[in-house]
Amino acid sequence: MPSSRHFVAPTLAALPVALAAALALPAYAQDTPETARTKPTQLEAVTVTGSRVQGRTAEETAAPVDIIGQEELANTGAMEVGQALQLLEPSFNFSRTTVSDGTDVMRPATLRALGPDQVLVLVNGKRRHQQALVNVQQTIARGSAGTDLNAIPVSAIERIEVLRDGAAAQYGSDAIAGVINIILKNQTDHTDVSIMGGETFKGDGRVLHGSVNTGFALGDSGFINLTAEYRDRGETNRAGKATTNLLGWYDQAQFDAGRRDVKLHLGDADTKDAYLWMNGEYPIGAGALYWFGGLSQREGDSFGFYRGPHDNRTIPQIYPDGFLPNIITTVDDASLAVGYRGPLSDDWDWDVSINHGRNKFAFEERSTANVSWYYEPKPGGGIYAETPTSADTGALEFRQTTFNLDFSGQVPGFNGNPLYLATGFEWRKDQYLMEAGDPVSYTYGRTNDPSVPIFGQTGDPASSGTQGFPGFTPATEVDDGRRSMAVYLDAETNLTQKLLLGAAVRYEDYSDFGNTTKGKLSLRYDANDVFAFRGTISTGFRAPSVQQAFFSQVSTNLNGGVLTEVLTARNNSDVARALGIPALKEETSFSKSFGIVFKPIENFSITADIFRIDIEDRLVYSEGITPESTGTDGLPCTPTNTNCPIARALAPFRAGVVQFFTNAIDTSTTGLDIVANASHKLKNGSNLNLTALFHFNKTEVTDVHSESPIIPESSIFGTVQETLIEKGQPREHHVLQGVWSDDKWEVTVRENYFGEVSGLGFGPYEADGKWLADLAVAYKFTDKIKLTVGGNNIFDVYPSKWDPNAGFPFPQLGFVYGWETMPFGMNGGSYYARLDFRF
Repeated sequence: MPSSRHFVAPTLAALPVALAAALALPAYAQDTPETARTKPTQLEAVTVTGSRVQGRTAEETAAPVDIIGQEELANTGAMEVGQALQLLEPSFNFSRTTVSDGTDVMRPATLRALGPDQVLVLVNGKRRHQQALVNVQQTIARGSAGTDLNAIPVSAIERIEVLRDGAAAQYGSDAIAGVINIILKNQTDHTDVSIMGGETFKGDGRVLHGSVNTGFALGDSGFINLTAEYRDRGETNRAGKATTNLLGWYDQAQFDAGRRDVKLHLGDADTKDAYLWMNGEYPIGAGALYWFGGLSQREGDSFGFYRGPHDNRTIPQIYPDGFLPNIITTVDDASLAVGYRGPLSDDWDWDVSINHGRNKFAFEERSTANVSWYYEPKPGGGIYAETPTSADTGALEFRQTTFNLDFSGQVPGFNGNPLYLATGFEWRKDQYLMEAGDPVSYTYGRTNDPSVPIFGQTGDPASSGTQGFPGFTPATEVDDGRRSMAVYLDAETNLTQKLLLGAAVRYEDYSDFGNTTKGKLSLRYDANDVFAFRGTISTGFRAPSVQQAFFSQVSTNLNGGVLTEVLTARNNSDVARALGIPALKEETSFSKSFGIVFKPIENFSITADIFRIDIEDRLVYSEGITPESTGTDGLPCTPTNTNCPIARALAPFRAGVVQFFTNAIDTSTTGLDIVANASHKLKNGSNLNLTALFHFNKTEVTDVHSESPIIPESSIFGTVQETLIEKGQPREHHVLQGVWSDDKWEVTVRENYFGEVSGLGFGPYEADGKWLADLAVAYKFTDKIKLTVGGNNIFDVYPSKWDPNAGFPFPQLGFVYGWETMPFGMNGGSYYARLDFRF
């Protein structure tokens, strides 16, 4: 049966028209919107997300759960988990930025317009480790380290369950926005081979993709499922030609004659991805030993900002025409979970497991130079006139080990209904490591002595470190972590045949900031077979990540002609203490949701859920804090002027700009999700499935507070960062989908609407809302061979162009589109062909 999914309109006013069209079609057996989406792979989808009751389906839960099947993922034409979810789940955002160092390759994934570290990712119901990269550029997710969804191959996934509800009391830290649970394949009946190729309408971004998934039976009821996948994706470039020679990128005569090469690379990075994953189970005694996990390695090839031939950061003897720094990133990811589950009695089960994961993000700089090395005075006269043009610039690594012991079962409840209980214990260790790069990648000259005068080609002081991405220094190296433990109790029962009530409480204790206790209440009332109410209320939390606690970065830059250090200060560093920054504490949240489930006829259903999430002490990456030039007394700041507290605090560290992580803001997010679904069997025997998904959200920064006694609120978190939080992600994302199929043919038509976004980080940029259309046509030659030809964004829609006046000078330099916030990228349309074999 074909996948059934979305059918959406840009505004609520269009909803009645969409529903009327669906109702006018002949009736066909219909499930609720959440369950219907899994029909391609199973008749009854049992969810493990949002409820610990075995056998509970998505249509029976008290909180909204979307279930996305493997055929739906394949029909998107996207071979990355993040991009596929972006096309199918309106509450999910997968920002596609550029010229943002590691964020070009490891893109931030968010749920319900919150941060990527505020959504918990599970694999087979077990906590997935986070990424090592901290997003410190001016992009969506600035200051956070989420979970690398693209480290999991699409071809290994059976389905994805998305719980759109706060669930920290059930699953622990990070689940403020919700939970994404990725269920791996367990089939043993066949081998699937997929070969795919495609490129953009512009002729770049060529993708070659291949995958194999197979399974074998172990014993009477055991299995092992294996997946291998490889992808080679070429870069795209949507930079324009400069309209001004503002930075001296061109020889003036060439510029005047119109001979202007494109000097920038703006678009997707070139990447090569390889995966090997497994999922298995073997019966032992009354229970079963299980294991799952995998390896992935991805290499990205992206670029920095162009350095012109007359720029002081350029060495004409090496780069007479200027140069474009080349950033090579390598992401190594590994995970393995091993556990045993079985019955304790007729009514109780137990599950014990240990899960270890590691994510390493390594940087290498090519087509670069250390200008200070080249122009450094040589003993005896002259300069060294030598610098490497490539360097290892360091690495970040995150490790996590989690032990779980869980029990679930039932006892007699109310009115003859069982009371379902779940309880358990969790122990977790998080570790963060930073490795320094080669000395040439970070030093000022060979001795790293700022008192030595070194001047570049223009006569100004030379910059230090490699151009593009200066390396991590030995001073930033770290190998530190924390431990935590948790206990929880989860209960659920039907007080009556119509009223379902659930409650959860969780206690967690952390070695670095203390303990917290959170709770959740949920209910569902089925008035009749047609109409039901559902709602939840919960408190939640997110522990500061070890990435935020231990990440630091230092570089030496010019500040008013003086070499000063620009640094991200570690939370427990001397610099942070001098500024009065206290230890990080947990974010706390209060979430509410209320929804309805309406199924007026057999072939149609609709759900609507409103929600509000209030977060206090939200962790952010601060603005750059600089010393005062004038004190509170109106006099110039001098070493003896006590009215310049920031200058006095930073003076011992020779710091010109300091940034840090701090619990500085409170936010409030409100929203509405609507899902409508109809599935029909037409008179000619073919099937038609229509689905509509609407998502609306609005986030507001309700308070900014400085935890430092000497830094004002406006300096900690200003208008630029507030705009990124409030308007950087679309406030509307809607999906319309129709799937028609018969024995041989399958046609999928999909529309995604991404609402307007705006940012101020590089000058005002506003992008209008856009509709993007996708089309896929599949033909089954036999039951085992299928060819799919399709296109994404088939009408070649691009983001709004940057206003040349408001964005000056970036549009004049070739930045056609703003890159601070970009929900669907700047590639335009693309096409692909995929051949699937089964044997």
